[in-house]
Amino acid sequence: MSGQAGIKLLSFTGKMKILHLSWMAFFITFVVWFNHAPLLAVIGDSLGLSASEIKTLLILNVALTIPARVIIGMLTDKYGPRLVYALVLALCAIPCFMFALADTFEQAAIARFLLGFIGAGFVIGIRMVSEWFPANELGTAEGIYGGWGNFGSAAGAMSLPTIALLFGGEDGWRYAIGLSGLLSLVFSVIWYINVTDTPKGSTYFKPKQTGAMEVTSINDFWLLLVMKLPMYGALTLLTWKLSPEGVSLLSEQTSLLAYIALALLFVFEVKQTYKVNSHVFKTPVPEIHQYKFKQVAVLNILYFATFGSELAVISMLPLFFADVFELDMVYAGLLASLYAFMNLMSRPGGGYISDKFGRKKTLLILTAGLAAGYLTMSAIDSSWPLFLAVLAAMACSFFVQAGEGAVFAAVPLIKRRLTGQIAGMTGAYGNVGAVVYLTVLSMVSYQTFFLVIAATAVVGFITLLFMEEPKGSMTEVREDGTVELISVT
Repeated sequence: MSGQAGIKLLSFTGKMKILHLSWMAFFITFVVWFNHAPLLAVIGDSLGLSASEIKTLLILNVALTIPARVIIGMLTDKYGPRLVYALVLALCAIPCFMFALADTFEQAAIARFLLGFIGAGFVIGIRMVSEWFPANELGTAEGIYGGWGNFGSAAGAMSLPTIALLFGGEDGWRYAIGLSGLLSLVFSVIWYINVTDTPKGSTYFKPKQTGAMEVTSINDFWLLLVMKLPMYGALTLLTWKLSPEGVSLLSEQTSLLAYIALALLFVFEVKQTYKVNSHVFKTPVPEIHQYKFKQVAVLNILYFATFGSELAVISMLPLFFADVFELDMVYAGLLASLYAFMNLMSRPGGGYISDKFGRKKTLLILTAGLAAGYLTMSAIDSSWPLFLAVLAAMACSFFVQAGEGAVFAAVPLIKRRLTGQIAGMTGAYGNVGAVVYLTVLSMVSYQTFFLVIAATAVVGFITLLFMEEPKGSMTEVREDGTVELISVT
């Protein structure tokens, strides 16, 4: 650990330097990932897109993030966050430039699909921050990382339209989007030069095998396979959405091929998971080296409800305010951005409360608040005073984002060498949630949409009762065979 105790936000040395650079990297990935959202109307006019094509771009933008978060989690555990974040920032600048130069819907769609990969950057910093901060500060540090980084989407929404106007003309939006890609490219170099994977003298623990997540008991092996199903379900749902039954971006043949590919990929993943974990069927893992996968499963479900609903609500809230209160889109967009604004305080707040009062208790309270918040939002109609509706949305977003902070206060305390993969899976569940909620939204009224989210929060609350409060320490083995105990309380 670096020498200084506590979290000193104005410091830029030691672990605080790593925290600041980490949230900046994450911030940039979110600016790039959502750089199209505030410019959609202009992009639509410029490329002559229909309403369903614009909606398709929104879906494509989050599609690849589900598998990407799992893959990036594995790569981070194996190669370390320094190298992996630098590569993600540099390589994702390419589809960003492709989007800025697109002339047709197809070109824009391919670029947006590939840009889903940058949404996986989040996972890398979770592992980085967990290497530098002790357990009693970890929730707050991860909350600052998540909340300030997440703010990138709101910052992009505020600044990119202005930048587009400054360049002016038909192609202003292209310059704005191109600049965000350039920012990503430049920062990849700044990041690589300025960080190290661990404080001096610490060991970076890597998984024993890569290719699938390690588990430490037979029951956990089956639970891991069950928890993979919703991720494939979401990708199947996306394929259906893009097929002739949905928005007809894919032909019937291509859709069929995509379904077959997903089925084969699942079979391959089951084989890989067995290959990595076959030893648990032969000899039990000594108790000191075990971890409980149910902890991961519970956090996955909670992140489905928290981050999943945040992604879905951020993309529909401007439209919701505009429709219900008959506002013009610019004003509705500004009011809706208050929901994302809450991230700056709420997510670090959730992490801080979690550090102070315990992981499980905090999550129970925040999940109950989340269910109540969305239940309230389902009651909003045009008879409500506008300020009360905005207040309800902001209160709801506090519980959503503090809940995200509390989830990731617990993620790094399960098994150190698997932190990237656990964060990857939990993060992917957030995107699975977004896909499910946005699909629900395309079929039902706003009221029902909010009720569905409230119901999933109740399911999350029930599963939480099975979670155990992290206590004692995690055990990792150094390369020389000695054992290190990492405190989790």
